[in-house]
Amino acid sequence: MNIENTLAFAQQLDEKDELKDFRSRFYFPQHEGRDCIYLTGNSLGLQPRTVQAHVQQELNDWANMGVEGHFTAKHPWLSYHEQFPSILSKIVGCQPEEVVVMNQLTVNLHLLLVTFYRPTSSRFRIICEEKAFPSDQYALESQVKYHGFDPREAIIEIKPRDGEYTLRTEDITDAILRHKDELALVLFGGVNYYTGQYFDIKKITEVAHEAGVIAGFDLAHAAGNVELKLHDWEVDFACWCSYKYLNSGPGGVAGVYIHEKHAKNKDLPRFAGWWGYTKETRFKMEKGFQAIATAEGWQLSNAPVLSMAAHKASLDVFEEAGIEKLHAKRKLLTAFLHFVVNDINAKQDKKLINVITPANESERGCQVSMLMQSKGKEVFHALTKEGVVADWREPNVIRVAPVPLYNSFEDVWQFGSIIQSILN
Repeated sequence: MNIENTLAFAQQLDEKDELKDFRSRFYFPQHEGRDCIYLTGNSLGLQPRTVQAHVQQELNDWANMGVEGHFTAKHPWLSYHEQFPSILSKIVGCQPEEVVVMNQLTVNLHLLLVTFYRPTSSRFRIICEEKAFPSDQYALESQVKYHGFDPREAIIEIKPRDGEYTLRTEDITDAILRHKDELALVLFGGVNYYTGQYFDIKKITEVAHEAGVIAGFDLAHAAGNVELKLHDWEVDFACWCSYKYLNSGPGGVAGVYIHEKHAKNKDLPRFAGWWGYTKETRFKMEKGFQAIATAEGWQLSNAPVLSMAAHKASLDVFEEAGIEKLHAKRKLLTAFLHFVVNDINAKQDKKLINVITPANESERGCQVSMLMQSKGKEVFHALTKEGVVADWREPNVIRVAPVPLYNSFEDVWQFGSIIQSILN
């Protein structure tokens, strides 16, 4: 396809877009009486219009039934979390018994590290990417300290080569093999929050296993964004939040994936809770934890139903749209954004924007990170005044993420037109 940076071309793509009607399923913040250009789904997804009805249903059942809602609500609370695996398994590419919805992201990461970070005196080190999201850094640092090791020695951060902004897969895999006799864990983000780089999860996992090391991933910026095949890639564990691409509200309930070879192993160490106990005998209230032989066995507490109601509203939209169609539109939408930004650069006397997100569509998702060569904050604030909701990351990056469920190609063109006028 020959892409053009014109309004007519964007409108032509929108006309052909079989997902275009899903835009009307979401609320858009308003700017001067019109929908803003919302390009921050990588930070907080828009609210599906059905969320209020989903949450209200549970509020009504609570008001009318009290505790009996656990059994007699329209969606009984006792088993509320069981609605999610069939839908989420398609989004992250796994078996339904390998996924569970619970807690928040960093809580889940800590719970998973209890199971999968089992350091010894000789194999205690962790490999991760430099500039991992701070919560991951803090989680790893505190886990390492908890086991009595010095984070400066135990955590190996892989950074880009000089003059580059993203990591080469061979540098990651070379580091794993080089340190294989010292490693206890490989833990990477699926998509780096700063650059938008989508890491080669399959290859990283293969090499980690070749080195005899567990491979886990933080999919905060990947779930609902990029194509994932966690089971087929034999990823050991992963976790993610639901408030970014999964549109489930600020602080929304999070998700966990555990490969079936681990999920079926009831003897794996874990921090146990009542809701992870075998369902058939849970209410006998007996001593001695007996884990459910699925990812549910890592649950601690009963379902946060009001938060899960919002999650269900969004996942229903994903189910209706179809994850394959969403991936196809995402690739074209982001390619259009790349073209528009590059075209703007070409029209300037000097290059003012450096796109540090990979150009290769297999190495990126929705997000495009623009490294501003000068006056980045001023450009960002000017975008905001024009009704563009983007995202600033220090020291000088503007992140934008057109999301296939609710963003249009015209949104992307309008963004390009506005930022070009600002730069001019």
